[in-house]
This record gives sequence, structure tokens and C-alpha cells, in this order.
Amino acid sequence: MSEPARVIPIEILGQQYPIRTTLDPRYVARLAASVEEKIRTTADITTTTDTVRLAVLAALNIADEYFHLRDGDVSEQEEVRDRVARIELMVDEALKNAEQG
Repeated sequence: MSEPARVIPIEILGQQYPIRTTLDPRYVARLAASVEEKIRTTADITTTTDTVRLAVLAALNIADEYFHLRDGDVSEQEEVRDRVARIELMVDEALKNAEQG
């Protein structure tokens, strides 16, 4: 049976947000800290002070990082498959040559 949801208060840029979740409160606090850090980093490189705009820009940056990580994993998996296929061909060729010679 799953754990019941509870409300965990988090703070981002001085604003309190009650979050209903079954996640560990320490994990939720880490998520909130990460989001706040991303917003502050975005604020440092832009001229806007509008917190909603900063939050949207930070969300876009987070999504971009996620997509790069997700798509990078796919590329790495394909590269590993290609390498394994080449190694299999080399092993097959070596075995064939050993049988003939």
C-alpha cells in the first residue's frame, strides 16, 4: 500500500509553497533548492527582475538540461550497440580464420 500524501512546505525566493506529496521531505527540499538555484542563475544572466519570467526561463533551462540528458542516453546506447556489433563481427572473423588456419 502506498504512503499517504502529506503537505510539505517549501520556500523558493522567499515565497512559501505547500506541496502535497508522498516524496521524502529532504528530497523535496533538494528539489526546491535546485529550482531556486536555477532561478538565481537565470537572474544573474538576464536583465529581468520579474519573478514569473525568471521562473519560466529557469523552467525552460531545466527542460533543456533534461532533454540533453535523456537524448544523450539514447545516443550512448546506440553507440554501445554499434560497438558491440563491430566487436561481434571481429570475433566471428577471428574464429573463422582460426578454424581455417
